Amino acid sequence: MRAVVVGAGSWGTTVAGLLRDNGHDVSLAARDPEQAAAIEATGRNPRYARGVDLRGISATTIADAPLEDADVVVVAVPSRVFGDVVPALPGTAPILSLTKGLDPSTGARLSTLVRNRPVAVLSGPNIADEIGRGLPAAAVVAGEDLELAVRLQLLAHSSIFRVYVTDDVSGVELCAAAKNVIALAAGAADGLSLGDNAKAALVARGLAEMRRLAEASGGRPDTFAGLAGMGDLVVTCWSPSGRNRRAGELISQGASPEEAVAEIGMVVEGLTTAPVLRDLSRELGVEMPITEGVCAVLEGTSIADLVSRLMHRAPTTE
Repeated sequence: MRAVVVGAGSWGTTVAGLLRDNGHDVSLAARDPEQAAAIEATGRNPRYARGVDLRGISATTIADAPLEDADVVVVAVPSRVFGDVVPALPGTAPILSLTKGLDPSTGARLSTLVRNRPVAVLSGPNIADEIGRGLPAAAVVAGEDLELAVRLQLLAHSSIFRVYVTDDVSGVELCAAAKNVIALAAGAADGLSLGDNAKAALVARGLAEMRRLAEASGGRPDTFAGLAGMGDLVVTCWSPSGRNRRAGELISQGASPEEAVAEIGMVVEGLTTAPVLRDLSRELGVEMPITEGVCAVLEGTSIADLVSRLMHRAPTTE
């Protein structure tokens, strides 16, 4: 297939390499002309996923990418610009979204912003650095059109990247957004040395929050026990490479959110998603105390006060 990957960050770069290795004709489209020129000249991304060999992949700007001729457009841009970038892409090829978040201006799931063309989403426990080094991983493609989802499954499936299929788009997208917020809290637990018991309890209750939210939006329970739910939550909360976990750790140790992002050097989706997720949960009448707590800390509440508040909540059933 002819695939255009829009977004030359670490995950877009890694997926471009995966698709090339699967025998597809791949173009990698960057927003920055200098970055695109460097990739084209050297076969390496000078900013992200530097270890991924990009030889055989055409690098262009988004404006110059062969979108009209694509069989599939893979989108790996930050959630904050997804709603501006995707509707402006020419052509009618299906969109495969790799972005994990919600639209900051509306709270909408990102796939709902795609108009007049088919769309599916890919999610799962996918640390880009590990996949770029050839380590095994798995993911799930979610699409309301299962025939399209199966086509996109075969696009990405390989001996190192096992891909499953589901039609639970709502569940997968909300899991992908919410797990980043829980990972901020898990990172704070690491930064405060609260111990493995506390972190495991936080992650388990975080999964309960994710489940309540997605079920209220039409998601299915089995999604939360799968790759997009438990799988992605675990790796995001424990991996040293997890941006959101690391941001939470830095913030718990005194850094501002802006300083944490600057040190990490990449987009931290949980910081954008947290207030959007909180507002959505309130609108749906879904209780999400960890998400509320993360937002409170980002707005200036002491983490020590937050921990005390969470631990002193009234006893209840699980």
